[in-house]
Amino acid sequence: MAASGTDIIDREAAKESGVRVCNVPCYATHSVAQFTLALILELATRAGHHSAGVRSDAWQKSPVFTLLDFPSIELRGKKLGIIGYGDIGRAVEAMARGFGLEVLIAARPGTTGRITPGRLPLGELLRQADVITLHCPLTPQTKSLINAETLSLMKPTALLVNTARGGLVDEPALIHALREGRLAAAALDVISQEPPPPGHPVIQAAKELHNLIVTPHTAWSAREARERLLKEVADNISAFFEGKPRNIVA
Repeated sequence: MAASGTDIIDREAAKESGVRVCNVPCYATHSVAQFTLALILELATRAGHHSAGVRSDAWQKSPVFTLLDFPSIELRGKKLGIIGYGDIGRAVEAMARGFGLEVLIAARPGTTGRITPGRLPLGELLRQADVITLHCPLTPQTKSLINAETLSLMKPTALLVNTARGGLVDEPALIHALREGRLAAAALDVISQEPPPPGHPVIQAAKELHNLIVTPHTAWSAREARERLLKEVADNISAFFEGKPRNIVA
């Protein structure tokens, strides 16, 4: 498969059918981390919105300035909560520290008992973080991890970014929180149904809400990442025919 995530494959069915499944791990780590920081920066600065105002022949008098009521914020000294601390989460951490963000790491969802030192229970992280970014896989335990209950724990000034999987977020609950002003802003590169059908609630909300950014699952797609992906897929195929399959997930 030409991807790193495995939630699109029924691995049990593949095993039962004798189908070997191999993925391409880590090819887009830096591409996704970079895009995550770009979304965080856009939420913090609204550079794109202000640029759109200038293109509309407005200069600091654009309706965007009055409608948003959302001044730029400095990231330095703010707390970034990372949920999902694999390769991408670590890459985001390294980049974020360059902006002066204090990094908080969530304990693995579903963890009970003693929490690993240096990590916070999810609820505590959500209460403290000024920016929350999702990088965990979609599993039965993480489905709708961000929902009405967990959103209620976040600061009303918090920013949420999801470049992982759409199913991690309860979309109606998120839209409601954004409309009610219980969350400052969100940026989604992934949604629950891709490509979205006409009238998809998230797409409609993005057209109406100035505090919601939606991009078309493009965080992975830097040119260099695409090149690595193609090479790794070819290497996987060659290894399979040589009787030495690699990157086996099922």
